[in-house]
Amino acid sequence: MLTALAVVFVFGLMVMIHELGHYLVAKWSGIKVLEFSFGFGPKLLGYQGKETLYALRAVPLGGFVRLYGMDPETNDEGEAVIAPTDDKRSFMNKKVWQRIAVIAAGPIMNFILAIILFIGVFAYMGIPTQAGGNAVGSLIQGKAAEKAGIVPGDRIIAVDGQATPTWTVLTDVIHSKPNRTLQITIERGKEQKNLTVATEKDPQTGYGMIGIAPDIVYQRVSIFKAAQFGWERTIEFTKFIMVSLVEMITGKIPAEVGGPIAIAKAIGEGAQEGIANLLGLTGVLSIQLGLLNLFPIPALDGSRIVFLAIEGLRGQPIKPERENFIHLIGFVLLLVGMLAVTYHDILQLFVKAG
Repeated sequence: MLTALAVVFVFGLMVMIHELGHYLVAKWSGIKVLEFSFGFGPKLLGYQGKETLYALRAVPLGGFVRLYGMDPETNDEGEAVIAPTDDKRSFMNKKVWQRIAVIAAGPIMNFILAIILFIGVFAYMGIPTQAGGNAVGSLIQGKAAEKAGIVPGDRIIAVDGQATPTWTVLTDVIHSKPNRTLQITIERGKEQKNLTVATEKDPQTGYGMIGIAPDIVYQRVSIFKAAQFGWERTIEFTKFIMVSLVEMITGKIPAEVGGPIAIAKAIGEGAQEGIANLLGLTGVLSIQLGLLNLFPIPALDGSRIVFLAIEGLRGQPIKPERENFIHLIGFVLLLVGMLAVTYHDILQLFVKAG
């Protein structure tokens, strides 16, 4: 139940903020907004404003904004028609830069949401800071330290007889000994143990690694410092996601793409760990959603921006039926891709269960 509520909250928040960006900039540009809905499917509740229908729909996993003149509308005879371009409130009658601003506002709002969420998490929890001692905070699953029997909370007091009173000294010693077998002395409570641990050589840095991470403490900061860290963390995650995508495309790292099931599982785990972890995860997912929508993939915001840029360069729009056909093909391909990734997620669940 907690996972279901968390999934609805995360997806609903990300998509509604995205659509709110389209809505606000459309209003600012003087475009008539026909509908602003939370959810998809049959309408459950609705309020008809002066010109906009605000609706709650049955499937609470997102939402949408319907703009006058952007897509074909059904007239009284049941025919699909585009709002006339001489109507000042029509999307198609606005300047190219205004239409680009409306489309780009959705992804931009996803980045703004991430910044706000990160600021909130840092202001509430503080800034994660390395404790500085020699206590193990966490382990990388399946790596040498875990296999040797080291557990979180153990203090590593010596490596090959060399004292390691701080995390800096500890990592320096381990990093200097790639592909070596180390004798590690740990302190667990009042008991000391000697363990044998084999290091691995990190392919990028050449350092010796055993799969440990330091103990983390949270340092309380002012709201201004939290804002600075929130901004920096958003930039860092954006760069990391983009670099990872490039490396997956070029084959430098394995292509690991999670579908809706994998994302829902991660959201459920984040919810179990507390609201701060859930909000942080939402921030990361919001960045991913913003980036994805900026890619020039048919049916997504990025492709619409490309079509508008082409219109601006050539002085006339691409024929609507041609553009709509390209978006339709893109939507079908996205749907097929999503089904394939979901199938992979289901197989992974069965493999882990077995």
